[in-house]
Formats: sequence, structure tokens, C-alpha cells
Amino acid sequence: MGEIVNLRQVKKQRAKAAAAEAAAQNRAKFGRTRAEKQVDTLEAKRTARLLDGAKRDEEAP
Repeated sequence: MGEIVNLRQVKKQRAKAAAAEAAAQNRAKFGRTRAEKQVDTLEAKRTARLLDGAKRDEEAP
């Protein structure tokens, strides 16, 4: 015979697991400090300047 399962408890466990997964995704998406965001922005600007400075000028034919 199979194991007796309380369906109400299983439903609550599934809901809790889904909420935990959503919370983990939100922490990854929004859980950065202002300093971390500024560092990323400054790094992107620095690489853009570096790439713009390394561009070669096209010669007119």
C-alpha cells in the first residue's frame, strides 16, 4: 500500500518552494547595492571610452 499524504500539506510545501524560488530570482535581479550598480556603470563607461579610443579612422577613397 502507498504512503498516506496530506494534500493540504503538499500544497503548502509547493507554494513555499515556489515563493522561495521567486525570492531567489528577485534577489539576483534587484538585490544589488547602489555601490555595485555604480561600479558596473563606471566599468561600462570605461570600456566604451577604451573601445572608442581604439577605433581606426576610415580613409576617404
